[in-house]
Amino acid sequence: MAQNTPTQPALNWTIVGQGAIGALAACHLKQAGYPLSLWLRQPRPLQIHFAGQQWEFSPSDSAIDAVLIPVKSYALLDAVHQLLPHLSAHAQIVLSHNGMGTIDAVLPLLQPGQGLWFLTTTHGALKQGASLQHTGKGQSVLAALNRAAAPYCQAVLQAMNAALGPVTLTEDITPFLWQKLAINAAINPLTALYNCRNGELRQTQFQSTLAAVLQEVCQVASACGVALDEAQLQLKLQQVLSATAENYSSMQQDIAHKRRTEIDAITGYVVRQAARFAIAVPHNSALLEQVLQLQLKLQS
Repeated sequence: MAQNTPTQPALNWTIVGQGAIGALAACHLKQAGYPLSLWLRQPRPLQIHFAGQQWEFSPSDSAIDAVLIPVKSYALLDAVHQLLPHLSAHAQIVLSHNGMGTIDAVLPLLQPGQGLWFLTTTHGALKQGASLQHTGKGQSVLAALNRAAAPYCQAVLQAMNAALGPVTLTEDITPFLWQKLAINAAINPLTALYNCRNGELRQTQFQSTLAAVLQEVCQVASACGVALDEAQLQLKLQQVLSATAENYSSMQQDIAHKRRTEIDAITGYVVRQAARFAIAVPHNSALLEQVLQLQLKLQS
């Protein structure tokens, strides 16, 4: 059973949605003995088959005092607005999604005693119907985003370690978000456009584009006050491509299923920040336009 130190208030956790990462976190928390409920648009019990077991989850039916929101970036604000009337005065809210640009929009919505966190993770999961696979074991980085989060630090860290650990606690999540943004900006659009697994991007034909995308992201990050090591990022990218060679990216899956992608929060964010500083990012701009056109074509 999950434990909290005497100075840490106990938290009952709720997870929003039934996406793959959220389902993975839910199953891990259940395995660790946490009381857990789900927040779905249409409240109903949910069953997930994971690790040889059938896990059952009930909808949230009381005030929420701890919630993980692992939804698509474009759905985040809508999810937060729906949750606000149901959050306790001391609720701890953990955001987790690809891309950047949502934190500043969420902070003003919270009461003074409500804590906000961001969790970025490299775990991979695939959910097909009621079946869930942990396709890539990764790690996560967690940061508190306001003062109201501080009293719950150990409780939130412990829960996130159980859900998507191992977790590193940091005082500044921004560099980690830019690092993940860079990797996603390189992998996601290309796998979506070429309808391929991550590992196929190791082919020679993609190397110049991948390098150029990362170089542009590093330039933009630097203008935003974040220094990224381009050589280390290039090495990290190749490691990710090898480690997830058989995986499909989330953007490839969205395109394959004719769903809206997170291109606006990933490559779109890079392009918008570049425009602020008059930085040319031709490779990211081209990929943004191509994915948007493909997305529009598939949804029309």
